[in-house]
Amino acid sequence: MPLKILVTAKRVEDPESKIRVLPDGTGIVTDGVSTKLNPFDEIAVEEALRLKERHGGEVVVISAGGEKCQVELRAAMAMGADRAILIRHEGPLDPVIVSALFAKVVESEKPDLVLLGKQAIDDDQAQTGPYLAERLDWPQATFASKTVSLESEAEQKREPGLTLSADGKELTVLREVDGGVETLAVELPAVVTTELRLNKPRFASLPGIMKAKKKPLQELAAASLGVDLTPRVVVKRLTEPPPRKGGVKVADVDELWKKLHEEAKVV
Repeated sequence: MPLKILVTAKRVEDPESKIRVLPDGTGIVTDGVSTKLNPFDEIAVEEALRLKERHGGEVVVISAGGEKCQVELRAAMAMGADRAILIRHEGPLDPVIVSALFAKVVESEKPDLVLLGKQAIDDDQAQTGPYLAERLDWPQATFASKTVSLESEAEQKREPGLTLSADGKELTVLREVDGGVETLAVELPAVVTTELRLNKPRFASLPGIMKAKKKPLQELAAASLGVDLTPRVVVKRLTEPPPRKGGVKVADVDELWKKLHEEAKVV
């Protein structure tokens, strides 16, 4: 059964860049900081493409933010997504607002499945997926993962980690929990968030990059969707972590125990 899949593609700061906090603590210095597609969203895009390759359908990528988010949407289309939607908004966005904006798009696009990275590496909130499922009143499965099996590496690359039932009405999801893993069956339409161990994203090929330039990218003004854009989460101040202190060498176990007991007071 063909699937229409809506999948997120958030623009985040590259963790390899040097991140510096503004002197007034209101944010970070963006000059010279490179950006990339959120790694968890990249995994979601890959899983959507694997499902499409197996069952047919359409993969639509979506993002909310400024004009520069087009870069990450084009990157997802270079991987193989069919088209993209950018909800344009230059101001701050938090998971409450983003989920409301995505819900409006879901209402118009009517996908069978929404895939999101479990969290974004810039703020690590992991809230947009659950908020969206609650707004839509859809089943949800968070932290979708995949166990290591005896399949060959080639088979692992081909097969999606999410399994669709024969009638196309139910999705089986293996998810990570504190005590191990559990298997959930959710009726479609549903919301699923993806974990790092679900798959290994493909590299965009040169033909894919060239095709992505011509694929449709629709822009919607966030203000036109009837959503209150007032932030619910306000960052009061950012501070850099304290500098690390140098390590100390000890002569033997007795000296180590003494420092841990008398100085660190941890034993």
